Amino acid sequence: MNDKKVCKTNCDSAADLLNRACFCKTLNRAELLVSLQAQALPAEVLQHLEQLFSHTAVFISPTQWQQLQRLVHAITRVTSLSAYQQAALAKAPAIAQRASLVSGVFMGFDFHLNESGPQVIEINTNAGGGFLNAILLSAQTACCNAAGTFPQLLQPQVESEFVAMFKREWQLARGDQTLRCIALVDENPSAQFLYPEFLLAQSVFERAGIKTLIVDPRELSLVDGKLFYQQQMIDLVYNRLTDFSLTQPGNAVLRSAYENNAIVLTPNPRHHALYADKRNLVLLSDEKNLREFGTSDDDIKTLLAGIPRTQLVSADNAEHLWQERKHLFFKPATGYGSKAAYRGDKITKRVWDEILQGDYVAQQQVPPSERGILVDEQEIALKMDIRAYVYAGEIQLLAARLYQGQTTNFRTQGGGFAPVFVAE
Repeated sequence: MNDKKVCKTNCDSAADLLNRACFCKTLNRAELLVSLQAQALPAEVLQHLEQLFSHTAVFISPTQWQQLQRLVHAITRVTSLSAYQQAALAKAPAIAQRASLVSGVFMGFDFHLNESGPQVIEINTNAGGGFLNAILLSAQTACCNAAGTFPQLLQPQVESEFVAMFKREWQLARGDQTLRCIALVDENPSAQFLYPEFLLAQSVFERAGIKTLIVDPRELSLVDGKLFYQQQMIDLVYNRLTDFSLTQPGNAVLRSAYENNAIVLTPNPRHHALYADKRNLVLLSDEKNLREFGTSDDDIKTLLAGIPRTQLVSADNAEHLWQERKHLFFKPATGYGSKAAYRGDKITKRVWDEILQGDYVAQQQVPPSERGILVDEQEIALKMDIRAYVYAGEIQLLAARLYQGQTTNFRTQGGGFAPVFVAE
């Protein structure tokens, strides 16, 4: 293999050894560039892709892979229970109370790995990176000749599964009607960091015969009960907005279209309320709550082992949480992308006062594991988390994010998305 540094240890003994001590460069960037150019991405977009992709791969063990699946299945079962839904929706806005026929595309389950197994750090309803990580699979070479580390799904299969997912959402809501047009909607989409992914999604959908638009919600109009962008009528909206309840003025047309069933919206406000509100982790990590919901003993065991204990921050427990802050991570209940999230051992009194004034949860801190990597031919270790892209309770694709700092980011040299393989 080209551009490879031979391992200094027996790397194929276990996934953790591969992650810690195997410094192979598995990404063939030239091949990746060819794949991206084949999708007709503009040259100015291709110039800024370096920070998106790490040049190495991440490994998990077969046991960790099974644990990931069990956790996803258990969470899916609990969130379908009426008692759980009633509790999760209790503080949700009215728009989230609407029944939903669709399952919600690109659910993102984010994990840290530790000695006891994968730990669910958070759940997202519009997890980015799925299309980018699918094409990343097309440019990987073997690592350390490790057995069993090759992807089970190749890029075309993953992309076909993604297209089938959107068609399934449409069928759940509209039956046998033909899906003609998808609009990928985000605020000022061309300025978004993951804009290259929007272009990839557009290319994939259009090759499947579905007209695809990339649209700012302010460009939409509602005419005679139909949603339009200019003269093009839209059937399904792939929602990438972080205004999860569609309350901002610029999203008023989209909100009206959703409330009047003019379009199929996926994911939608109900999905966020049931899954991604951080307060749900309080429900899912508490045995008393789980038993009241009617959760099975097996699922309770799985969830308590795989979701760090999470508590609401309130005046009643503020003093205790302050004393325990070094072991906690504080997150805004409806936050996203690590915004306004704080590691307890880093917060100041000023920040603590802001947390007490906000709507926060405190989660038992689970330090991320690490991936050894070569940066400028120097061996360093980057933090990593694992993201499972999930649809209807099943994992479609795994990806890692490598980074340095308090929270995940795409600013670290050598960091970015990395494929995840099961090392046997």
